[in-house]
Amino acid sequence: MEARSGLRAPPGSGRAPRGRCWALPTALLCLYGFFASLRPSEPFLTRYLLGPDKNLTETQVFNEIYPVWTYSYLVLLFPVFLATDYLRYKPVILLQGLSLIVTWFMLLYAQGLLAIQFLEFFYGLVTATEIAYYSYIYSIVDLNLYQKVTSYCRSATLVGYTVGSICGQVLVSVAKWSLFSLNVISLTSVSVAFAVAWFLPMPQKSLFFHHILRSQEQKVDISKVLKELWRDFLQCYSSRPMLCWSVWWAFSTCGYFQVINYTQGLWEMVLPSQNFKIYNGGVEAVSTLLGAVAVFAVGYVKVSWATWGEVALALFSLLIAAAVYVMDTVRNIWVCYASYIIFRIVYMLLITIATFQIATNLSMERYALVFGINTFIALALQTLLTLIVVDSSGLGLNIFTQFMIYASYFAAISLVFLVSGIYSVLKNYRRREEMPSRSTASPP
Repeated sequence: MEARSGLRAPPGSGRAPRGRCWALPTALLCLYGFFASLRPSEPFLTRYLLGPDKNLTETQVFNEIYPVWTYSYLVLLFPVFLATDYLRYKPVILLQGLSLIVTWFMLLYAQGLLAIQFLEFFYGLVTATEIAYYSYIYSIVDLNLYQKVTSYCRSATLVGYTVGSICGQVLVSVAKWSLFSLNVISLTSVSVAFAVAWFLPMPQKSLFFHHILRSQEQKVDISKVLKELWRDFLQCYSSRPMLCWSVWWAFSTCGYFQVINYTQGLWEMVLPSQNFKIYNGGVEAVSTLLGAVAVFAVGYVKVSWATWGEVALALFSLLIAAAVYVMDTVRNIWVCYASYIIFRIVYMLLITIATFQIATNLSMERYALVFGINTFIALALQTLLTLIVVDSSGLGLNIFTQFMIYASYFAAISLVFLVSGIYSVLKNYRRREEMPSRSTASPP
């Protein structure tokens, strides 16, 4: 491995060509991401669970099975976050690949409520271990390549998800394949991803626990690392702009997860799939592609986010609230599809802007910490929302009432940020007005 950041390459290895150092692991990781995301059955999961293959009831699926994913993700996120860095990424990527195989194997052959709830636990492990996929490459490549390899890795998952959704839609609508057959394809794809993961090089360092090469034989002091993380946490969130973007990230991601989790259920209630050809796969593909275009385009938009960021968050959050409201109240499947596409595009656009703003003044270590904390807060909020609104042990509300609550939730986010944003704009305006008067009042 190439020597960098004060680290020496192993004796006799010399300086490897730059292309050979980062191209192979990046290509392998992208290949893994593509096949791990190529799951043509996923847009039809609710229909599959409610259909003859699993024969579950709506109450079981929406109020007893889907909440398990939220609880599992929350419980696993923090220990997985630490284990990912301590084990240096690759073992956790392998764990994710294995969890995907177990999830889809159980989706094919498991029967009964308890078995499907156990399946949701494994899917929670899949999502919790995603951090290993997005962090692995930073331990392999030079700092000046971070942006490039990040775009490659994210693009690989987007392309894989889009191709999977299109394939699923074509196979269901045109070839008349069964949903069981789509799950077989998904299982095959994630198995290929698991096989690819074995060929990833093992990193010699990580962001927090392993700043130095293993050959230097320095013992890792876990308590010291945790104290450093706590100091970094206090310093990161002492900045008002950082706190503002992070609060929006956490609250909006909570709502986004909740809408995404139960959208297929809403569509099924609006128009049962037994009576209509559903186009879930096509809608997912279109929303992902248009979202990717919006994310790409926002990089060329010149806006003073420091001044207008909170107002923009408020207005776009209101648009999200309107999309969810329309999806819930206009009981037309095509309107639901269109509203969902708008919902995903706007969220992907805003989360990208938030990521840019948070990452601007942070080191990679602190960015990983902030990302982990924001996601953890989002999941904690989502768990509370799920427990109260969705879970059968709580209110256990029907799907339409749930979506009215989610629309109100985003409207409340919009209101808070609108008030805060107007206050910030007025404060900046007054400050600019006071600066000339102070300069003229100062003695020569």
